Amino acid sequence: MQRKKIYNPSSREDVNHRKIFGGNPTGIFELNNIKYQWAYNLWDMMLNNTWFPKEVDMTQDVRDYKLLTEQEKTSYDKALSQLIFMDSLQTNNLIDNVNPFITAPEINLILVRQAYEEALHSQSYAVMVDSISNNTDEIYEMWRNDLELKHKNDYIASVYEKLADNPTDEQIVKAMFANQILEGLYFYSGFTFFYTLARSGKMLGSAQMIRLIQRDEVTHLLLFQNMINSTKKERPELFTKKLIDEVYHMFEEATKLEISWGQYITNGQILGLTNDIIEEYIKYLTNNRLKAVGMKPLYENIKNPIKWVDSFSKFNEQKTNFFEGNVANYSKGSLTFDDF
Repeated sequence: MQRKKIYNPSSREDVNHRKIFGGNPTGIFELNNIKYQWAYNLWDMMLNNTWFPKEVDMTQDVRDYKLLTEQEKTSYDKALSQLIFMDSLQTNNLIDNVNPFITAPEINLILVRQAYEEALHSQSYAVMVDSISNNTDEIYEMWRNDLELKHKNDYIASVYEKLADNPTDEQIVKAMFANQILEGLYFYSGFTFFYTLARSGKMLGSAQMIRLIQRDEVTHLLLFQNMINSTKKERPELFTKKLIDEVYHMFEEATKLEISWGQYITNGQILGLTNDIIEEYIKYLTNNRLKAVGMKPLYENIKNPIKWVDSFSKFNEQKTNFFEGNVANYSKGSLTFDDF
């Protein structure tokens, strides 16, 4: 498959013949004619959710960090390092490996916006690292030196690299699933750790930053789930038994990896996050992500074991005396985090 042309005056493709990929776009953003209305709605929501990292008050977190246990500090640094890697990877991946093959302008629009948001998240982590941690250099080098983190990062990157090496129709579909997995699974052990600290009244500024980041990530998750579902309608022949089996394998591997990572960073020493809770929560998320794209869940008899996390991550239900930063007033979009 060839990358789309950024300028294609010979094209006569009309709005009804647009495709998620494999189309023949002119390169002109004719946004008065929309085929994928869900994409334009998502674009509006992403704009409404605009926020800026330096406006999150981290003052109390500087004091709180010094009072954390050694395990809490270690978990904080490791969780932060992993989040830094994923947003760094995703910023480049979207522009280099995904957007060049997507041929619907309204979807190109939000992929570029997503890349901006991923870059913004990288700045957010820099604010957190510089404000709080005593181990700035160690956090940014952890992806090289921590073998557990390197193992996870190597696997995630290898899935993306397959598309770059062999951009076929099938690989693009698999890349959509890979992005759904990244946005819907790989962030969540880290997110949950920060919310667990906040539940104990610790590091509320960090949790507020994560909360804003998670709101963005949910729109990214919705983007790829809608791309998958729209592609199913346009190109059902691509969703062969072989591809579906490979997708299930991707989810299984990702689930194992994220459970292992969550248990590794908490080390059984973070109150409220036992190994069993982490395992069930990640399996619960996996089932939800699969159901969102019309696939059967992988795991039976699984429920959300930490429903309280929802109240920390929702913007529709402000909590008194929690997340008392100016940024809390930026809640313009209305998303729920448990309805995928």
